Amino acid sequence: MRFHLAYPWFLLLLLLLPVLAWWKGKRGQQSAFLYSSVQLVKAVPDMSKWNSGKILRTMRWITLALFIVGLSRPQRIESEVAVRASGVDIVVALDLSGTMATEDNGFVLKGKQVNRLEMARDVLEKFIRKRPNDRIGLVAFAGRAYTAAPLTLDHDFLLQNLERLNLGTIEDGTAIGSALATAVNRLRDVQSKSKIIILMTDGQNNAGSVTPLAAADAAAALAVKTYTIGVGSRGVARMPQNFFGQIIYRQVKVDIDEQVLQEIARKTGGKYYRADSADTLRKIYEEIDRLEKTEVETRKYVQVDEMFHWAVVPGFLLLLLEILLGNTVWRRLP
Repeated sequence: MRFHLAYPWFLLLLLLLPVLAWWKGKRGQQSAFLYSSVQLVKAVPDMSKWNSGKILRTMRWITLALFIVGLSRPQRIESEVAVRASGVDIVVALDLSGTMATEDNGFVLKGKQVNRLEMARDVLEKFIRKRPNDRIGLVAFAGRAYTAAPLTLDHDFLLQNLERLNLGTIEDGTAIGSALATAVNRLRDVQSKSKIIILMTDGQNNAGSVTPLAAADAAAALAVKTYTIGVGSRGVARMPQNFFGQIIYRQVKVDIDEQVLQEIARKTGGKYYRADSADTLRKIYEEIDRLEKTEVETRKYVQVDEMFHWAVVPGFLLLLLEILLGNTVWRRLP
């Protein structure tokens, strides 16, 4: 997000306001009455202290300044314009099953042990930021799969949707085949040099109506390369559980179907990784960075919020207040 002025040159008019104020002050105010002698007004108590005219004039100058700021059209822009992009389209399928709450020893962020979802989300965020010219989509799955974000160059929007993904939002289970099929559907009609799926899971396929290998065949037929990642350490890991308001940990076996994940990668020309630490996940970036890229013309839509009303509305209110005061309690005699 950044702030922008559509017509910044209007702000140059602000430089004229002090000059006009000085010139008008030098001319002085036209007298309401003319007296032949100051002796006639000596009885009026301390008129020099009455400065309502100065207040009204100051309000008028502030109003003009606010209107000038409004003319410059301040805007808040949510995303940057990109007119060229790489020829790589990527869909990331992220497991949100209950076992992703497991905390492996190798998953540490800022000195604190975190669960698999937090680790995956952190690594994905860095991955997205390193690939500004790729269209990236997001599929979330547990007992079923759904599209969390379509293919987009608006990575701010993508990261917002990634942050919203939490455990327990989808019925539990691990529908690897459905997740892969959903990701393939997002890439099916896309014209690009390279189509890639990154599938991250910590379990075995036990839900959904599509088998993982059938979905892999569909991906291979559409030339969609799939990188599969088994998330979790080997052996056992601790999993938190809520026991009457208290968090307790129990050791659970890490049960990843590596054979199926390896077969998916083999069928589609991708590669299988076992991710027991952040360093392992970074290997995916290196692999994708080595892919052939091509630049294509594209257009990215920008969300622009006009903010001129934040200056114009207070200006109108101040102008109305000045008119009201000038014609009531601070009214000048003609």
